[in-house]
Amino acid sequence: MIDSFEFSKIAGGVLAALLVIFAPKTFIDIARQSHHGEIKNGFTLPAATEEAAPAPGGGGAAPAAFDPAQVVASVATASPEDGAAAFKKCAACHSFEKGAASKAGPNLWGVLGRPHGSFPGFSYSDAMKSKGGDWTYSDLAQFIHKPKDFVPGTKMIFAGVADTGELASIIAYIRTLSDNPQPLPAAAPAPAAQPEAAPAQPEAPKPAP
Repeated sequence: MIDSFEFSKIAGGVLAALLVIFAPKTFIDIARQSHHGEIKNGFTLPAATEEAAPAPGGGGAAPAAFDPAQVVASVATASPEDGAAAFKKCAACHSFEKGAASKAGPNLWGVLGRPHGSFPGFSYSDAMKSKGGDWTYSDLAQFIHKPKDFVPGTKMIFAGVADTGELASIIAYIRTLSDNPQPLPAAAPAPAAQPEAAPAQPEAPKPAP
């Protein structure tokens, strides 16, 4: 039977043999790590990229302010036929034939020149009834562009028409819904032609010395 002293000698010999086998490999691995950098387990996640900060004051140019006078001046040259096609979006809530009953909105026959909130039998909002004055070209341009801006508190839920060309065509068509259409507003002036640059004059020959 092996006593404890013999057993210790055998165990020590086994440990020494293991050190001889594995120690060189461990040193080689350490040297490789120090040469190539730190070795990480798994995969490396891509670094988060920073989004470009928006330019001060916003990246794009600010939209041009709505000018009802520009729309009114375009009515004279706008197409009522195009306006009739665009008006279909209004026909869901408005009748436009003479003598027709109102729908969700009042009948628009003869609306130009008619007092605000005055079509017989239609239940207008208090905001519209208290507006005062008659429907002008400018009023229609502003109301159809953004109803809730022109008459805060209106019952009209239509968001509005942003395109000024389409808006002018719709108003040109609404103008025709009358026994006596209102006079057309003055047309927008044509842009002034830029004067042509005068041709360069040839230099006079210099006298010989």
